[in-house]
Amino acid sequence: MKYKLSTQNKNSNYFINDNALPIFLKDYFNYLSTVKGASQNTIRAYSADLTLFLRYLMLHKHFLNLDESLDFSQIPINTFQVNYLKDLTLADFYSYLSFLENVRNNGSYAKARKVASLKSLFNYLTTKIKVLPTDPTQDLESTKIGKRSPIYLTLNESKELLNATKNRDKNSERDFCIITLFLNCGLRLSELCSINISKIKGDTLSIIGKGNKERTIYLNKASLKAIYKYLPVRNDLQHKIHVEDKDALFISGKFRRINKRTVERIVKKYVGLAGLDKDKYTPHKLRHTSATLMHKHGGVDIRSLQEILGHENIATTQIYTHVDDERLRSAINSNPLNDE
Repeated sequence: MKYKLSTQNKNSNYFINDNALPIFLKDYFNYLSTVKGASQNTIRAYSADLTLFLRYLMLHKHFLNLDESLDFSQIPINTFQVNYLKDLTLADFYSYLSFLENVRNNGSYAKARKVASLKSLFNYLTTKIKVLPTDPTQDLESTKIGKRSPIYLTLNESKELLNATKNRDKNSERDFCIITLFLNCGLRLSELCSINISKIKGDTLSIIGKGNKERTIYLNKASLKAIYKYLPVRNDLQHKIHVEDKDALFISGKFRRINKRTVERIVKKYVGLAGLDKDKYTPHKLRHTSATLMHKHGGVDIRSLQEILGHENIATTQIYTHVDDERLRSAINSNPLNDE
């Protein structure tokens, strides 16, 4: 085949133009949003995954006479009919997984997510709106994923990172508060950006977490101190802040609610200033750090950790209960036969 299989932006998270989607996919995303309460981040991810799959089918199954000079990312799917899916077999899905691995260079996690998005779509088409007689993904196995230990900062490295944010520039109070909340509360990046001042009541903070579910964060002394040190600086900007962002806690240099990309840059900046690996420690790794420090140094049990992190499945939380090398070394040295 001569089609240009572009690998640019293969990992980007986008939401395709609504007019470019087939009707059944629009209806599916409406179902995810209104019935399942899926977040916009989830819908964007599923949109990217399923758009990729439909483009692959357009090419692989020859549903249209496409211009062979057309870039893969430009293959139109708005005319894709749901009945095209009726005759798919497991072989078609395995061929797609092969395409993901060999052409798109997707790893195990990316492939597993794409399989999950396919299973969700076909479950909707067969059991919810019943436009397909059978679900061809029912026997489709997900890619096996090996267990990974979370990457996190040590206690000393965490303190160095916090120190790096102090007295650096005009945004130091804001940036110190951001890093403090990541390290103390285990917030997700999207959760931190969404914090509203009106949702801070005493030592509690209400946020909208994953899946549009509201949860309560309990703020410790360090978090409260950082917030109330930053608030006077933030409130001095109140008259400049855009109307729709008046309640946002964290404000960008453009006087808008801070966005995820800006926070990522802030974290990268101070990780570098602390002499740490800028490419290794992201906002999500600071969430890992918070969870690990609470478990390792604070003795927080796994059920409490699950509530703090907002995990739906406790299996997700269990990665933070890993045993560090020093504990393993200590355990071996405590063997009573060690002195024999």
